Formats: sequence, C-alpha cells, structure tokens
Amino acid sequence: MRSPVPTYDLYGEIRAKRPDFWLHCETIASRSSTHQWEIGVHRHESFQQFLYIRTGSGDAILGPATIALTPPCVVAIPPGVSHGFRFSRDIDGLVITLVAERLRLTAGLAKRPEDWLSKPRMIPLPGGDDDAQYLDETFSRLFDEFEAQRPGRNDLIEAYLTAAILILGRVVGGGQEEFGDLNLARVEALKDLIGRHFRDQLPAEAYAKQLNLSPTHLNRIVRQVTGMSIHDLIMARVIDEARRALVFTTHSVQSIAGHLGFSDAAYFSRCFLRRTGQTPRQYRTAERQNLRRGTDG
Repeated sequence: MRSPVPTYDLYGEIRAKRPDFWLHCETIASRSSTHQWEIGVHRHESFQQFLYIRTGSGDAILGPATIALTPPCVVAIPPGVSHGFRFSRDIDGLVITLVAERLRLTAGLAKRPEDWLSKPRMIPLPGGDDDAQYLDETFSRLFDEFEAQRPGRNDLIEAYLTAAILILGRVVGGGQEEFGDLNLARVEALKDLIGRHFRDQLPAEAYAKQLNLSPTHLNRIVRQVTGMSIHDLIMARVIDEARRALVFTTHSVQSIAGHLGFSDAAYFSRCFLRRTGQTPRQYRTAERQNLRRGTDG
C-alpha cells in the first residue's frame, strides 16, 4: 500500500505572524543543502511554486512523472500537485513560492483548465535567447528586491513576477490567447468587487488595496482597458443601480440615494444628471412612459 503524500504549509508560521504574506523567495541550495540535496515528495494546497534553475542538474518528480532537469529551465508547480526534487551539489537557482489566490486575483492567471499554469511542467529556456536572458535578469532582480526590504518592494516584486510569467507563457506557446489578457482580468476582478461593495461608497484606494495594487497602477490599467477612471467605473455601477430602482421600484429619490450610500439626495441628483443628462425624476417619468408605450403596443 502506497504511503500518502504529505501536504506541507511551509510558510504557515510566517503567514500567521504576517497576514499580508503572499510570496517567499530563496535560493534552491539554501533549503536543499540541509536535506542532502533531496526534497521528498510532498504537495501544497495553497501555494504556486516556480523553480528557476540556472545551472546544475537533477530530477523533478511531478505527479506520476520523473523528469530530468535541463538548465536553464523553470519548473512550474500548481497547488495540490505532488512533487519532489533531487539536486546536484552545484545547483544554482531560485524557488519562488506564492499564495495561489494572490496569483489568480492580481494577474488573472490559472483560471481555466486549459491554462498553462494549471499543469506541472518543466519549461526549458533556449540558451542565448533574448527571453531567457531577460528572465534571468528578472528573477535576479526579484530575489534582490525580496532580500533588500526597500520601499516599493511589493509593487516591484509583483511587476517582476508578472513579467516573468507572461514571458514563460510565450515560451510555452500559450501566449495571450491561452491565459487571457492580464489587464482585462484585473479590470474584471475590480468590477466584481465594485458589484459587491458599490453601496459602501468605498474610495478607489480601498479597491486597489483589495487587488494588491497601488491606486495609481490600478487607475492606469482601468484607463487602458476601459477609457475610464476607477471612480468613473464605480459611479457607472451606482448609476446603473439607480436607473433600475427609479424604474422598477416606488421608492423616493431620497430613499434611493440613501440606499446607494449618498447622505445628500441633492448631491446624488447632481451626479445622476451629470452622467445621464436627466434628473432622477425626469429619468423615472420618461422611462415609465416608454414602458407603458411598449406594453400598449
């Protein structure tokens, strides 16, 4: 009878002490050298891992398969997949472990079964290739930034990681079509959050924080994808709900304004007028007349 594969939460202690923990980066040698250069088969339910191997040799056990490592290469391991490694003593590389939910939320990746990140794989990097050289520099910068603890650390780490993942997708052959447009996925995640919280009148900064992005970066993405600001996107959702309430309920304008988080009905009316060209009462009257004409016809 086969022994069960152990499930590890290697950084559980860090996560307990630091709720904002989302990524860990270390050299492969720093961990494997303390285990005779061999990492037994195990799995992580919550973590996505990337091993970047510059030089050396070894084997990777990925699920039922054993694969010879051919540096330079990247090994991608999604959550829940059993894996283990045997490394040579001259191994040179990095292991990056990140919370899988953070990857899905901020990068919009690994959402569908066909996405290249949904399966464990070794990705050989052609020697001398421009992308391979850029990946080497990007992973090095990510590691340096992780170690240095400088201001802006998280934003830079995320930028380096995102660039590396997009280039790896190109190397794999998935490209933009396979795992979706990065910025479009982020905007969809923002719209989902707005749909759940627009009545709370949250500022743009609160949404950016939930998406683990700076407000400036998120606003730039939203403008690129939609041509609107974050505030415009929030107000568009508020006005859509106001339109529905004005036509399909008998609530007063003041009541609708309060339900949508406005303490001042006059300010709500000005916002509505600015975005629709009509006051709430004008809009209600006109739309109900249109509905009656449609029913009578």
